Amino acid sequence: MTALTTDPLASESSPLKLAPRRHYAQVVGAVAVLLLAFLLIQSLALNKNMQWSTVWKYLWNGQVGQGIVTTLVLTVICMVMGTILATVLAVMRLSKNKVLSTVSFAYIWFFRGTPLLVQLIFWYNLAALFPLLGIGIPLTNISASVSTNVVITAFVAAVLGFTLNEAAYMSEIVRAGIQSVNVGQREAALSTGMTEAQCMVRIVLPQAMRVIVPPTANQAINLLKATSLVAFISGGDLLSAVQDIYAVNFAVIPLLVVASIWYLVVVSVASVGQHYLERRVGKGFTHFSEDAVRDQIASIKAAQGGNE
Repeated sequence: MTALTTDPLASESSPLKLAPRRHYAQVVGAVAVLLLAFLLIQSLALNKNMQWSTVWKYLWNGQVGQGIVTTLVLTVICMVMGTILATVLAVMRLSKNKVLSTVSFAYIWFFRGTPLLVQLIFWYNLAALFPLLGIGIPLTNISASVSTNVVITAFVAAVLGFTLNEAAYMSEIVRAGIQSVNVGQREAALSTGMTEAQCMVRIVLPQAMRVIVPPTANQAINLLKATSLVAFISGGDLLSAVQDIYAVNFAVIPLLVVASIWYLVVVSVASVGQHYLERRVGKGFTHFSEDAVRDQIASIKAAQGGNE
């Protein structure tokens, strides 16, 4: 008679089957969200008041296209000028000179503390404060002046408002990027005979770009959407264009849908560009840091081998 025995080692070595935990609440929630999304899309698609034929008609309208161009031009100009001014403000803020640091702080405090729309309306109505803008040579009769309304158009007021406001926010981003660079980098550059300006341009700012680029791209996208505020001063942007159209045909909702579609398209393209730009900037610095670590390890091993 033979006895059946079980090998405890064999049973212990057999793999255990793990079953994933079922999350019924998540499944129910997902189904509910999908159902609500379907009902919302269906109600919009089948709603006769949406006037989809009107949406398609004005989606490629020339006036709308001109508004898109104005929006993009305004975004690029204000972003470039705002970033340049922001860099100056950031350097002033980090300066040991108390006057420069205080002026920069006051600028940032003021423009971040007041609404952007208020600033735009102020610049657009600057003629109420200064009817004439003029320049002259002191102690002489040589001078020239021009009406403020001629100089400060809606587009110029928008450029002034967005540039000055954007500089206040971007300066904090640039300052954070500069402070992220190791102080030893700056000290090493100065020890080679570089001036403060050369050190900032050649050493600090290139390394700070790794920190500056991602939030700067976000700021650019936010600025692109914020240009819709120009419609309050009839600046000729995308929203201004559709407002001019629906003021005539009273198709308010379809024209707002047209504007929303174009904003989504432009912002989506900008977001894709932001993604690849961030990958490129981060990739370059990652490879640089890895190579630096390898070189440092190799030098340590070489030094240890020489001592032996």
